[in-house]
Amino acid sequence: MSQLDLALEAEISQKHLSFVESGRSVPSREMVLNLAERLDVPLRERNMMLLSAGYAPLFPERSLDDPAMAPARAAIDLVLKAHTPFPALAVDRHWNLVLANAALPPLLAGVSDRSLLEPPINVLRLSLHPGGLAPLIANLAEWRAHLMDRLHRQIEVTADPVLSRLRSELLAYSSDRESGPHGNVDSYAGLVVPLQLRTPQGVLSFLSTTTVFGTPIDVTLSELAVEAFLPADAATSDALRALATSRDGKA
Repeated sequence: MSQLDLALEAEISQKHLSFVESGRSVPSREMVLNLAERLDVPLRERNMMLLSAGYAPLFPERSLDDPAMAPARAAIDLVLKAHTPFPALAVDRHWNLVLANAALPPLLAGVSDRSLLEPPINVLRLSLHPGGLAPLIANLAEWRAHLMDRLHRQIEVTADPVLSRLRSELLAYSSDRESGPHGNVDSYAGLVVPLQLRTPQGVLSFLSTTTVFGTPIDVTLSELAVEAFLPADAATSDALRALATSRDGKA
């Protein structure tokens, strides 16, 4: 975005914006928030901008266990449970597992390195580690590229050092066992990248969606994402429903 474009978006003069950018003018608290909103800066970084400008942070950061977060926690639980018998999970800004529904654990039964399932569980590490789901993903090369692209874009926005270290770790994993797509991926017309997972029930194919809160005012909530997996074909849907029925019967 050019300086002129940003000035027009923020409804201020380009000259004033230039003075703010060069340090010749000290922005007000409202101006900092205005520019951050126009640039779609994450809430955590907005707090840092306010501190840099000499103002107190505006957006609180509370744990999901905080009583004030109870309505949000209940909403997330509701979304996850409603998605059953299909897997869904909530992750934080570092891709650590926060919550998951009952459909997820059966899909992790083939993970050979059980330490990857000990809290805190990093979803990206679990997916791409040679002892995790990687050997079970039929289209590993494709899925790996998809996840790494998402991680790269997240790092570009946040410059988060924890994510940068995670990216370096994931890039160091051996790709010897990566294989090409399983089945006819062209059936998705290049619109989505499926996850194709080898299981005792056969290869299950999923389409993933990501849901975030639209108007959060809490840092933790703004960085929370619900990753939901939908069956990409009838066979996957039938297998997941059968697994749920078997699980409920044992319960």
